[in-house]
Amino acid sequence: MNTDFLRAQTPACQNLIHFNNAGASLSPQPVTDALFEHLLLEQRIGGYEAGEVTLDAQENFYHAFGRLLNCNPREIAYIENATRAWTLLLQALPLAHGDRIITGQSEYASNYMTLLHLAKTRDIRIDVIPNNSDGQICLKTLSDRIDEDVRLIALTHVPSQSGVIHPAAEVGKIARKHRIFYLLDACQSAGQIDLNVDDIGCDMLTGSGRKYLRGPRGTGFMYVRQSTQDFLEPPSVDLHSASWTRKDSYTFRDDARRFENWEHFVAGKIALGAAVDYACDLGMPAIEDRTCTLAALLREKLRQLPGVLVHDQGQRLSGIVTFSCDGQDASAVHKALRQHHINTSIARHQTNLLDFSSRNLPDINRASVHYYNTEQEVDTFCQVLSAQR
Repeated sequence: MNTDFLRAQTPACQNLIHFNNAGASLSPQPVTDALFEHLLLEQRIGGYEAGEVTLDAQENFYHAFGRLLNCNPREIAYIENATRAWTLLLQALPLAHGDRIITGQSEYASNYMTLLHLAKTRDIRIDVIPNNSDGQICLKTLSDRIDEDVRLIALTHVPSQSGVIHPAAEVGKIARKHRIFYLLDACQSAGQIDLNVDDIGCDMLTGSGRKYLRGPRGTGFMYVRQSTQDFLEPPSVDLHSASWTRKDSYTFRDDARRFENWEHFVAGKIALGAAVDYACDLGMPAIEDRTCTLAALLREKLRQLPGVLVHDQGQRLSGIVTFSCDGQDASAVHKALRQHHINTSIARHQTNLLDFSSRNLPDINRASVHYYNTEQEVDTFCQVLSAQR
């Protein structure tokens, strides 16, 4: 992997240290070019007309994700963001009074509040599986909690507030054994972890374009296994997701695009397809190795700093690194780093209530690296952080 070349294709690397890839990565130049080329085409010839002449580029979105996830392009849908994709699938499931949904301790606010809303409106029960001492979802407890009322396992692969990578494939084996729907939130793993939906065993998977995939904001995707699609009833319908077959009836599409809308961000869709091609051309195993190696280096160096506590747990860790500085508020640390042109983020207690309450954590700092970051940037980051002590 030629880091110098990759950084040259990422202009902002010249002016700042971007350790906020779990928030929104810096897009490489080819992705930005794809985005603006379509917007300029719309300006020159009109939106509908631009859509008509770029059908191949739009169709590439589905083939790119098929390549990324090792699935059929017909199992992919373009959705405007990860939360929307996750919510659409949850609402489409055939859930009834008294059904149980099993989820994990690491769920993010938007996901868990959607579960709470479902529990309120459909009388669904939520069962939260705690993490084990290693910080990963406890597979034994999960297996023990399975009974005939469980309809869905909903798991976040890589939580936004922790470096842990939950054992998604092992959860998939449990789901398949008991013939339970399995929905995986890959919002933080897509683009940094090599994903294969057959190996994972999930029925559905959702993700964001702006994070580790390095695509534009306002873009996302979903995967729905072909054998699962007929069990799902999309909560909304339009002339793209379905056909008006008779005056009093309609028929949904026979692919994952039944969850799409006719009106969507075409430029973003094309650019996200370009971003996925960019990642696949580099090779996801190489990206995962580089990202996780840099994160491990950052954790090692942070642990050497007096008064700095690293909070990541798990046997397998991602590019997300969480930490706190003794006696310093997370917002103050974030602001101080930003003044030195270092982008980070804050993992807040309020948006991670289950996990942070269990671990007795306040707001903490989050640094998330990617393959285009460097060892020198890790050193600079730690030097700046140390100087703030």
